[in-house]
Amino acid sequence: MGRFLIGQYGAFDPLKFGRDYRKGFFGIEACLLQTDEDIAALRQAAIEHSFQVGIHFPLRDRGVVIRDALFLSQDSEERSDAYRRIQEELDSIKMLKLNPAYILFHYPKPVILDDRVNWSTWHFSDRREYAYERDYSFEVFELRTEELFQWLTDQSKIYGFVPVLEFDALNRYVYDSEFLEKLLQKYPAVRLCLDTGRLYLQERRDPFFKSIPLMRRYAKYAEVIHLWNLQYNDGFVKLRYPVLPEQLPQEGWAPIAEYLHIIREENPDVKIQFEHRSDLVSEVELERCYCWVSDLLTDHN
Repeated sequence: MGRFLIGQYGAFDPLKFGRDYRKGFFGIEACLLQTDEDIAALRQAAIEHSFQVGIHFPLRDRGVVIRDALFLSQDSEERSDAYRRIQEELDSIKMLKLNPAYILFHYPKPVILDDRVNWSTWHFSDRREYAYERDYSFEVFELRTEELFQWLTDQSKIYGFVPVLEFDALNRYVYDSEFLEKLLQKYPAVRLCLDTGRLYLQERRDPFFKSIPLMRRYAKYAEVIHLWNLQYNDGFVKLRYPVLPEQLPQEGWAPIAEYLHIIREENPDVKIQFEHRSDLVSEVELERCYCWVSDLLTDHN
C-alpha cells in the first residue's frame, strides 16, 4: 500500500486522518485548505508520519468563483492571469517548505465541449469554464496545450515537483487524435491523473465517449489515479463511494476491476488517491476497499 494516498480537502481533518490513513501509505493530497493552521497541521503530520504531500491546485481556498487555472482560455488576459495564479502558488508552496511530490491541475480548462452532446447536467461553476468545439479550433487547442506543457516542464525543474494534469470532460481533440500522446512523449516531465468516477460519468452522459479505451491509452502516462465509484441509474446518481467488489457494473456501477486490471498492466507503480467519501461506509468496509484495491493491483503470477 506504499503507493496509496488519502485526500484532505477544505481543511486538515484529524478525525478523517485517523480513520483513513494507514502506516506506510504514500501520503496525502491536499486542496482548498481554509487556514494557515490547516497547512501547518498538514506539514507537521507529514513530518511526524513520514509521508509525502501531493497538491491539488489550489492548495489554499482564496474564495474565488473559479478555482481552476484557465490556462487554455482564448482571452489573453484570462490566460495570463491563470499562469500568474499558478506562479504565485508555486512561490507560496516553496516558502511553506511543503516539498510536494506533485502538483495537479484540471485539464483542459476551459473544457472543450463536444457540440453533439447535451452537457446541461455537467457541473460548471461559471460560464468561463467551458467552450464549445465550434468556437475553439483544434489548432488553437494544440498551440495552447504545448505552451502549457513547456511552461510546466520549466517550472518543474525550478521548483522540483511533478506537474500532473487531471482529465476533466474530454472531447475528440483528446480521444480521437494523437497530438496529446505525442506531447506527453515530448515533455515526459508532465504526467496525467485519471479519475475513475469522472471518466465513467462522462461515458454515461456522452454517447461518443468510452472510458475503457481511454484508460488503456493513457494509463501509462499517469502519475496518480483518483479512485472512487459511482452508481448511475435512471433518475439518480450516487457519487464518491469507496470502491468495493460487490459494486457490479450491471447494477450501474463503474467497471472498477477492469480499470484496475488495465492500470496494473500499463502502469504498475502508479499512485492511487482514494478520492472517495469514506464516511459513506463503515471502518470494516473501508479496510476491505483498501485490501481489494491492493490485491487487484498485485501481480500474482
